[in-house]
Amino acid sequence: MNWELLLWLLALCALLLLVVQLLRFLRADGDLTLLWAEWQGRRPEWELTDMVVWVTGASSGIGEELAYQLSKLGVSLVLSARRVHELERVKRRCLENGNLKEKDILVLPLDLTDTGSHEAATEAVLQEFGRIDILVNNGGISQRSLCVDTSLDVYRKLIELNYLGTVSLTKCVLPHMIERKQGKIVTVNSILGIISAPLSTGYCASKHALRGFFNGLRTELAAYPGIIVSNICPGPVQSNIVENSLAGEVTKTIANNGDQSHKMTTSRCVRLMLISMANDLKEVWISQQPFLLVTYLWQYIWGRKGLRTLRVVWMQTLLILKSLRQNVTEKSSCIFQATGGRNGKHENSNLLMLLNNQRLICDFTF
Repeated sequence: MNWELLLWLLALCALLLLVVQLLRFLRADGDLTLLWAEWQGRRPEWELTDMVVWVTGASSGIGEELAYQLSKLGVSLVLSARRVHELERVKRRCLENGNLKEKDILVLPLDLTDTGSHEAATEAVLQEFGRIDILVNNGGISQRSLCVDTSLDVYRKLIELNYLGTVSLTKCVLPHMIERKQGKIVTVNSILGIISAPLSTGYCASKHALRGFFNGLRTELAAYPGIIVSNICPGPVQSNIVENSLAGEVTKTIANNGDQSHKMTTSRCVRLMLISMANDLKEVWISQQPFLLVTYLWQYIWGRKGLRTLRVVWMQTLLILKSLRQNVTEKSSCIFQATGGRNGKHENSNLLMLLNNQRLICDFTF
């Protein structure tokens, strides 16, 4: 009786633990590895101090907030974007609220689509600070239009800015990091670099391309364990990305952010980014529910990994069905011989018919 009671208590504890973890996940705003790093991992205040950090797209949104939070960590900042006056505004606020001096911040105007200027920009940073510890590829633009209504020029600009511009700048910085055998390449991707959504076909394509490129680059840098390649995949975040999104033509933008109350705050998103950078995480998902849950389902159930899992399960099921069919056939044969076939169809004939239905099996084979 005591053992039985103990087993019931253990089962109850396990059930309660499962419920608690489920409730915690429903309140989560980051993937499980990231949240574990936030709880038990290294602090950005310990790991990122005194580093030289180059942030593209620093004039607004995530890039702007990243500059503010980095300025409080005592880093040397390089702020890049096209709008110089906005970069100067961000710099002034970093000096007012951060722990930096004038010499610690370099405003470096940069157009990601002008790939011919990236080498000179990289040399300017190295001349100013002598090294680049972290490159944060944050610059980019989104899209909100149906494929059928979207000009090919929009797709071309999305690829040139979001993908090729980022690849170009990374290629300019990479030799320096290889020479030093250390550095961090952090790319602000998107949840839409994992899943896909309507009205964003070009944006999704550019973000999927970025994820593939940096995952491939990470394998090429296996001989340099000190160089960390990280993909940051935020979901909906409070910023002006929707307002600046391209519509059906390159010259048209949405020009309206709409209600953003349901989105994650930019400060929370950036804090989780810094935790990821401090703990050298390769890929993180930053999003509130239900978007985080959808990403998990897409990646492990609906996505290619999920399909591979279903294939394995189905093939195992086919083997079981084959074995069952063989056993039923043998049993039916023995009974038929024992009864001399007097009772006509055997009771297992319907089961045999089902197990022998090859089309049924093929229809469920991936």
